[in-house]
Amino acid sequence: MVRGAIGKGILWVLVGLVFIGLAIAKIVMEWKLPWWVSLALFVVGIGFFFVPVLMTKAIRYRVTNYRIDYERGLLSKNIDTLELWHVEDLSFHQSLIDRILGVGNVTVLSRDETMPKLVLASVPNPRHLYEQLKQRVIAVKRQRGVIKMDPG
Repeated sequence: MVRGAIGKGILWVLVGLVFIGLAIAKIVMEWKLPWWVSLALFVVGIGFFFVPVLMTKAIRYRVTNYRIDYERGLLSKNIDTLELWHVEDLSFHQSLIDRILGVGNVTVLSRDETMPKLVLASVPNPRHLYEQLKQRVIAVKRQRGVIKMDPG
């Protein structure tokens, strides 16, 4: 998922560089501000470098034969589970940049009340995951005897 965050990561790094540049400009141009302002700008600038890493560490997906666990959070954790037999539809999206980076999005639409739409964002090897999920959904529905009936 780190590869999928490169676009946003570059933006955060640029913002961090702007803050570091302001800290250096304050020293070089001798702006009449307290010394701690320069230190604070520098520390905040360095902090921006870690935002993309923290964002990717905050989200985890675990796909098993029967369910998808969606885990969020760094300090506190929330886990939602989507049973595969609830899945109604799957879709796959991969932009040009995603293709270059080898990542993509798999969207899962379901009848689950708490999570009717789950986007597995920036997953590596997304086409393989998409194909596996399609097969697992069919297998689980067959195993549970779920029959899809069209209205009309």
